[in-house]
Amino acid sequence: MRLSKCKGDIIKMQNRIKSIRTRLFLTLSITIIIIIILFITANNIILERFYIFSKEKSLLEAYKSINTYYNSEEQSDIESKLKELEVNYNFEILITTEYNTTLYISNSDFAPDYMNIIIKREFLHNASAIYSGDKITINQSQDITTGYKFIYLTSTLDNGYKLYIRVPIASITESVKISNSILQLIGFFTIIISGVIVVIISRKFTDPILQLNEVAQKMSKLDFSTKYKETNTNDEIDNLGKSINAMSNTMEKTIKQLRNTNIELEKDIEEKSKTDEMRKQFISDVSHELKTPIALIQGYAEGLVENIAKDEKSRKFYAEVILDETNKMDTLVRKLLELIKIEYGELEFNNSEFDLTELISETIRKSQVMINEKNIELIYNNNDKVNVFADEFYIEQIINNYFTNAIKNAKEVDGKKEIVISIEKREDKTRVSVFNTGDNIKEEDLDRIWKRFYKVDESRNRQDGGTGIGLALVKAIMERTGKKYGVENKQGGVEFYFEI
Repeated sequence: MRLSKCKGDIIKMQNRIKSIRTRLFLTLSITIIIIIILFITANNIILERFYIFSKEKSLLEAYKSINTYYNSEEQSDIESKLKELEVNYNFEILITTEYNTTLYISNSDFAPDYMNIIIKREFLHNASAIYSGDKITINQSQDITTGYKFIYLTSTLDNGYKLYIRVPIASITESVKISNSILQLIGFFTIIISGVIVVIISRKFTDPILQLNEVAQKMSKLDFSTKYKETNTNDEIDNLGKSINAMSNTMEKTIKQLRNTNIELEKDIEEKSKTDEMRKQFISDVSHELKTPIALIQGYAEGLVENIAKDEKSRKFYAEVILDETNKMDTLVRKLLELIKIEYGELEFNNSEFDLTELISETIRKSQVMINEKNIELIYNNNDKVNVFADEFYIEQIINNYFTNAIKNAKEVDGKKEIVISIEKREDKTRVSVFNTGDNIKEEDLDRIWKRFYKVDESRNRQDGGTGIGLALVKAIMERTGKKYGVENKQGGVEFYFEI
């Protein structure tokens, strides 16, 4: 439930990051568009008024300049100065005497009679006064014939001359249109450029957030390998990244401690379970195997107490039976304890180098009496020294169990009762085999014989039957070493083997 909630939060964070970039781009674009609209509006409303104001100012300055020209004593270059004014300000200038005699004219269309007719006609149609003084009048009007707009200055100079100046204002409309088009074009390119800038800038802001998102996402999966790359800018995001890194390190240490504690707890529980299992198994095995010897000891002891054996020989026999069963019980318990310790990993092997040939020879010497009693022919012709590296004590137990088992189960086949012990070197291993003539083991019993207290021949008497733990002890030792061991049916007998 918490994991799904965390994933949902991560998806929301990713969507928010995307929306931040989108909103930043849209906000900047809308802002630019609004500014462009304001500029266009201001252009349409203010530019024309400012233009007219500027032209009015230029007309007044032109009037002052022309009035000054005619009031000065030097009037030789007045015409050139008037032409300069025309070129600089796009004026059409007409100067006449008080009797309408033309002194200066920009072009033939600006004749005095024609001018009077135009002014009168224009003043009657859409004429509006801009400036009015004692000697100067400035008007704005539109020619109804051509549709052109003009600003007219009508004035009288100090010397009585009449001055007419006309300037077309149709260009201002075109200027406004051109200016608006330029503003729109600028706005378009500004939005594109700002989009690129927004992407670059937004990445600087959102990349650390995406990095934090990745760190948080892996932390939700208990993966603390990814860390936030600190920039040392000490801004809010960098400080947040440092805090998340610190939290990640703390969580990683805490989880490691919890895992270690959990492993130790599992080991403790496992050890306790093993101990309980060992105790239960030991009690079960001991109680199972000690029933018969205890019953025998109890019976013969009662016989002695009740004086059933009246003669010395009988009492001695009773005592020997009790002593023999006691020894068997002691051997059984010791072997059973040894087996359980090995099976549950309670013992560590003390490996060292020793001569295997000498160890086998010593085992044969100890069992020579049993070999002679059973009329067994022993074949062991290995006199060469064979050094191996293992725990000598447990290897001796394996050899002793195999050899004892072979003596007990050896039978005459084709007139021969034999035990053959062989040592074979195989690369870095040594294989020890113990073969005895006799009956083969049934296929279904080949695996069972390694179990504790399992006996193939249940009719075997207690004298020769053994404890039933020997092969189980071999299995426990060999499985701890990880080496091969087993049994194979051969022609005329059975062969047990192990590798060292």
